[in-house]
Amino acid sequence: MENSGLILEGGGMRGVYTAGVLDVFMENDLYFPYVIGASAGACNAASYLSRQHGRNRTVNLEYSSHPEYISYKNWLIKKKGLFGMDFIFNELPNRLVPFDYEAFKKSQEKFVVVVTDCRTGEPVYFNREDFSKIDLSMVLRASSSIPFIAPVVELEGKHMMDGGIADPIPVRRAVEDGVKKGVVVLTQNPGYRKKKPRMTWVTRRFYPEYTGLDKSLRDRYAKYNATLDYIEEEEKKGNLFVLRPLEKMTVKRIERDPKKLSVLYEQGRKDALDQLDALRNWLTN
Repeated sequence: MENSGLILEGGGMRGVYTAGVLDVFMENDLYFPYVIGASAGACNAASYLSRQHGRNRTVNLEYSSHPEYISYKNWLIKKKGLFGMDFIFNELPNRLVPFDYEAFKKSQEKFVVVVTDCRTGEPVYFNREDFSKIDLSMVLRASSSIPFIAPVVELEGKHMMDGGIADPIPVRRAVEDGVKKGVVVLTQNPGYRKKKPRMTWVTRRFYPEYTGLDKSLRDRYAKYNATLDYIEEEEKKGNLFVLRPLEKMTVKRIERDPKKLSVLYEQGRKDALDQLDALRNWLTN
């Protein structure tokens, strides 16, 4: 397990697939010395590192239909954003589905969360040393703040948003940090590629002060696709072990149907269980 690492893609509610994978890892005491994630990937990672089996499932399945979790009323009328960020990053972890902050602090794994600097458009990486002075929940909130449907988060005087914009699958960062054997959990089907975005003028109109964010959003599809090309090449070479949804993806980034989310969670469990022996052999060879 030395020099191994876990790299987690975001993807909004599609991250429930990752929740299924990580629950299987916890059941089999499979922990990696290095974990990095963006957006939903980072949120899933936090509960994995606090050893809270099933917490991500509860948050995503039992509260997905809660009016404060995803609310078109808050977005269209109250202008607070589609996702209830106060509910998700305050009410849920501190009262409804408590996050074990003490267990998280005691865990020894290196944990890196990716966010995007709105002014530069570049990725910013927060780690455990930063969490001693910045609330972890605020970093996770920033990493999960999707443009247009969630507010900008201020951290250390900088304006931050969704880490999946600037570095959607932070595998290269993991390699830079010394990971030799990377386990990548994706939230799209094999062969998926993003299309070039249309109506790119919307970002300039919505965020006129964030030219870096505008450029990063314009270039995101190319960066994402290039990263997937890199992952597939490294997977063929045996340098990466990749878990991805093998059944046709029916869950969208914004999804409230608990039944669809449950199916995707179970798919993550099944894929992890089916490949568990192969993963262990790969890690030890």
